[in-house]
Amino acid sequence: MKTPPLSILLFILAAVLGAAGQFFYKTGAGKTSGKLLSYLNAWLLGGVLCYIAVMVLFVAAFKKGGSLSVLYPIYASTFIWAAIISYLAYSTPIRPANIVGMALLVAGMYLMGK
Repeated sequence: MKTPPLSILLFILAAVLGAAGQFFYKTGAGKTSGKLLSYLNAWLLGGVLCYIAVMVLFVAAFKKGGSLSVLYPIYASTFIWAAIISYLAYSTPIRPANIVGMALLVAGMYLMGK
């Protein structure tokens, strides 16, 4: 079965939203006080919405067709998007070893899609 380009694009978008969800969770966690109601802050709810969107995109991508073994490795790019968001939001450095790891992830995604 050939994986449609739209399914691939939906998974790339899901990966970006998954990384954004982690950013919202990290930021939202810093806004909590330990009290139960403090966990209902906008940042954490934004993270939940991102993950709901990820699930919807997964379903839409699978509905369009395509192999799980092709699509799911694309979601591994979440790690790359998270590093970029972390760099932009928190000035977390991206070191040469991180770049090598990202290149290996991309190579793995390519090989899994073969």
